[in-house]
Amino acid sequence: MATQFLEDNFAPVGREHTSTRLEVTGHIPEYLDGRYLRNGPNPPAGTDPETYHWFLGDGMVHGVRLRGGRAEWYRNRWIRTPHLAGVLGEREAAASTGPGANTNVIGHAGRTLALIEGGLPQWELTEELDTIGPCDFDGTLPGGYTAHPKRDPRTGELHAVSYRFGLGNRVQYSVIGTDGRARRTVDIEVTGAPMMHDFSLTERYVVFYDLPVTFAPDQTPVAVGAPDPLRAMAGRGVSALPYRWNPRYPARVGVTPREGDNGDVRWFDVEPCYVFHPLNAHDAGDRVVLDVVRHPKMFDRELHGPEEGTPTLDRWTVDLSAGKVLEDRLDEHGQEFPRVDERLVGRQHRYGYAVAAGNGFSGSGALYKHDLAKGSASTLSFGAGRLPGEFVFIPSHVDAAEDEGVLMGFVFDAATHRSELALLDAATLETVATVHLPDRVPHGFHGNWVPSV
Repeated sequence: MATQFLEDNFAPVGREHTSTRLEVTGHIPEYLDGRYLRNGPNPPAGTDPETYHWFLGDGMVHGVRLRGGRAEWYRNRWIRTPHLAGVLGEREAAASTGPGANTNVIGHAGRTLALIEGGLPQWELTEELDTIGPCDFDGTLPGGYTAHPKRDPRTGELHAVSYRFGLGNRVQYSVIGTDGRARRTVDIEVTGAPMMHDFSLTERYVVFYDLPVTFAPDQTPVAVGAPDPLRAMAGRGVSALPYRWNPRYPARVGVTPREGDNGDVRWFDVEPCYVFHPLNAHDAGDRVVLDVVRHPKMFDRELHGPEEGTPTLDRWTVDLSAGKVLEDRLDEHGQEFPRVDERLVGRQHRYGYAVAAGNGFSGSGALYKHDLAKGSASTLSFGAGRLPGEFVFIPSHVDAAEDEGVLMGFVFDAATHRSELALLDAATLETVATVHLPDRVPHGFHGNWVPSV
């Protein structure tokens, strides 16, 4: 049985590149000194399409180094778990411990970290993207992390909410300091065992999305009681994700003060749905404003990837005094991978960026720039057969305006069967520069600009 998540530009690439002669069209701004990195699934040959789930392909990080107005290199590297290194013939094969971290890649405390969720290991990489080994933040945060930490722009600390099967009806809120060590962890009780992919952070609060996609051992081919379903399934060659839409599970959001504990969480009902990615959140007096990409449901009928209806940009306003949530639609067009100026994480924002999408994450060749002050959106179409991934914003200087800088992301061109790194003027969406890559970058997940230190 074929799955679209192994076809066209979802299909993995089979080669790692180190390219130091990159063709550039346009002019790369001199202020860009760092690496654009992006992570995504790239399973090796022999993957079974009947059991493959897009979220569980072995991780591969792609990166472009920019400095002095030049593109110095492009590299792509698999995350070298012991099992994958054996599959690639580089060492004796080891038992699988699940997919290598395939969801996000960040820089923090001098480390380059490839991230995943669900209790699987995080992996540290070199500057050139070779694998160093698992990372548990110097032993201060064992048992897994998340794909979506949020950096407090004031302190530089990483805030995160992690879930895993072994925690049962709990998720863990953590704060990692600028020294790369966890300074605080708090267990938060939830309804059951949700797939809590992301969370929101404001200047005052942490927000939890306890939504009806939950662990479902009776619907997946894994022995009940296995200590870690993802690892057990991967070890047996089974890749189906063990989480399903659960219409009996209450949909709600939880709000707690940053320095609160489990007893301080207040829960608020919302209409059943699923949220992979919030755009941003901020405080507004006795209200908490949440801008989210809302899916009507997830993993109900489509079990190979996210294809369960049109994801829209919505605003949820949590009224702490009235004890309820007001749900509004900001934009009805399908979209995913929302991003904001990282200097405004947890603070009121005007602009947000997202990739146009059909059902789930299927790209449709356009990028949206939302002006939330005006209630309008600008659209950039990349043309026939040209599909963008997630774009991130990089300011032109420390005190730059919210859209004064560039947007950066990979674009796949079906005509040439290659990808490019596109740099756009964030104010106008006009192309500033294009870095032409030697191969294609498969559709994947998240990335970030990691500036040089």
